Parts: sequence; C-alpha cells; structure tokens
Amino acid sequence: MAIDEVPLEELQARRSVKWRYYREGVLPAWVAEMDFTLAEPIAAVLHAAIDRSDTGYRWADEVPDALAQFAGTEWSWHIDPERVLVLGDVMTGIAQSLLHFTEPGDHIVINPPIYPPFFSTVEKVAGRTVREVPLRQSGAGYEIDIDAMEQAFADPRVRGYVLCSPHNPTGTVHSRETLQAIADVAAEHGVLVISDEIHAPLTLPGAVHSPYLSVADDDARAVACLSASKTWNIPGLKCAQVVGTSATAPVLHEQVPLEATFGVGHFGVLGTLAAYRDGGPWRSEMLEVLDRRRRQLTAGMAGVPGLAGVQMTWPEASYLAWVRIDELGEDPAQLLLDEGNLALNSGLPFGGPGIGHARINFATSEIVLDEVMQSLGAVVRSRAS
Repeated sequence: MAIDEVPLEELQARRSVKWRYYREGVLPAWVAEMDFTLAEPIAAVLHAAIDRSDTGYRWADEVPDALAQFAGTEWSWHIDPERVLVLGDVMTGIAQSLLHFTEPGDHIVINPPIYPPFFSTVEKVAGRTVREVPLRQSGAGYEIDIDAMEQAFADPRVRGYVLCSPHNPTGTVHSRETLQAIADVAAEHGVLVISDEIHAPLTLPGAVHSPYLSVADDDARAVACLSASKTWNIPGLKCAQVVGTSATAPVLHEQVPLEATFGVGHFGVLGTLAAYRDGGPWRSEMLEVLDRRRRQLTAGMAGVPGLAGVQMTWPEASYLAWVRIDELGEDPAQLLLDEGNLALNSGLPFGGPGIGHARINFATSEIVLDEVMQSLGAVVRSRAS
C-alpha cells in the first residue's frame, strides 16, 4: 500500500490533535500532521521498544552523529557533532537561544506571515520585543525584504532574528544569495540569527535548501534548529537538535539547564535515529506524494467551481499551502468551519499579512484533498450567490 492510501475511517480513528480537536463531521486540513503511514524503520524501532518494555528516560548521545551524517549527505553541510544540543522541540531551541544570547526587552525580528509561536515565544517565553519585517510579495510568491532587514538590523535595539527557512506558511525556500545577504548584515551589526530549519528535509522538487550555518561564518552569532519531526511525522515523540557555531555552541552546552534537555522523549530519540539513518526510501516516496498533491491543489484552484478567485502561493517546501480567499472576508477559516465543516488554519495568528488568508495541509490522500477543495469551493460559491 502506498503511504498516502490510508482510508478516511482509519484516519478518523487516530487520537492525535488533528483528528480529535474539532467536532465530529469536520474534515481537518489544518495542523502540521500527515495523513500517511509511519515509515517502517520508525515503526519497527518503536514496536521493538514496546516489546522489551523500554519506556524510560531518553539517551540522546547518538543523535548528533546521526544528524551530522544526514546533513552531510543531504546538503553537503558538515556539522561537528560536538556542536549539537538535543532538546525536545524546535521552539524550545529558539527560546533557549533567545534566553542565552539576548537580553530582556531586546528587539527580535521575525518575518510575517509567520508561524504563530514565533510571536509568543519571543514575547511571552523569552520576554523580548517582536520587530516585524514582513516578507515582500514577489510575483506569485514571497521573499525576504533585504533592504528592510538592513534598516531593522541597523537599529541598536535589534539584537536577534528568528529566520524561518524554509518559510512557514508560504513554503518559500530562501536562496543562498538571500541567506548570504542576511549573514553579512547580521555580522555587521552583531545580530544573533536563529534559523528554524524544521521544514528543510521537506524541500520539494525544483527548489534547493541551503543551511544557514553553511553560509554564515564559523564564528557567527548564530544557531540552527532542526528536527525529524515534521518530515517523518513524529512530532509527538519529541526530539530536536540545535546546532551552534564556534561562538554559540559552547554557551548552549554550558548554560542550557539539564532539565530543559529532559523534554526530549525516549521514543523521540529512537524515532529520530531511525529516520536519519534508515528513513530515506520513505522520505523519497513522501516527497513524490507531496509534489503530486501540490499539483492537484493547483489544478483544483483552476478547475473546482468557485475556486478561480482563490490565490495560492506555490509551496517550494513542506505540505502547507498559503491561500488568499478574498470572497470570505478577514478570516476565511472561520467561515469554512462554520458553513463547510472544513478546518483550515486561520491566517490571522500569522500576523497582519494573514488577513484574508488560510493555510491548507495537503499531506493527505488524493481523495481527501479533493473533498477539501470541493468543500472550499461550495462555501465560496454560496457566498458569491
């Protein structure tokens, strides 16, 4: 069976948040969970752990080497395993980096529309001040506004930047030239760059991901945060990696409290090792499926009645489509939920540029995605009539 041929009734039996949050009858196409079968190497190690009653605390010492091997093969990025810190998830890595490399009240740049926890992590967890530098629309897509970034970095109050690379929700894969420009201006002004690269292994055909730390200087004030969680659909298992430079790695290893590392799950470690070491064939099939689904979604926007006016940003990475639905007001997702029993992510929590937008999760079967588009089209048509 192909990894995306999971019947809807089996999906509805899942007990994760995607399938349990909304009322019965709502079709969920929102949070970043895939409707795919689990990669066999991951399933095997988890089953084996259960069989031997191996459910204790994590032992993560092998993870840095596994990440280094994967990154070297995938991106020709040579990571020193000694510079890798293992934490529970990427947002914890971002929070710890902000806490240890910036000061309360410092301004931290983000690029809306952006993953909503960037706002709350900067403000509520780290006690820093968000500085918004929105992405610039470029044709049918988005890009970082380098001129605006230079102006922001020149402000002495700006001490950090949380980069989303590839970008969530737009699916933009930043060019190496763009990342180099960021690295240059950050170095000039001493700005910390925290690169969230959780979607990097989900870069789709036609785009090329460049790790930020492969562009920045070896002694840059920078870190990168990665995880197998999104790519291999294991976010509930809890395991992420923070990679530092010669300047930042020692600080993280010395100052991040031990208890922060216990957010790492034992099953997260086992799943991550299986993913990086043996998950390649499943990942290749998954990327082919996502490529077909994004093309199906694009075709549907042109072919499904009612969707001709919906504007979708072509996702270069991940399985999240950013769409503008002018016919449904400021918060299309709420109307789609109320009138169409369809759950998408509201664009509003992604910042000001999210007004009139929604995010669609297309990591599902051809049949389910068609139902998503039909439901979306029906609501748009009803509003237009």
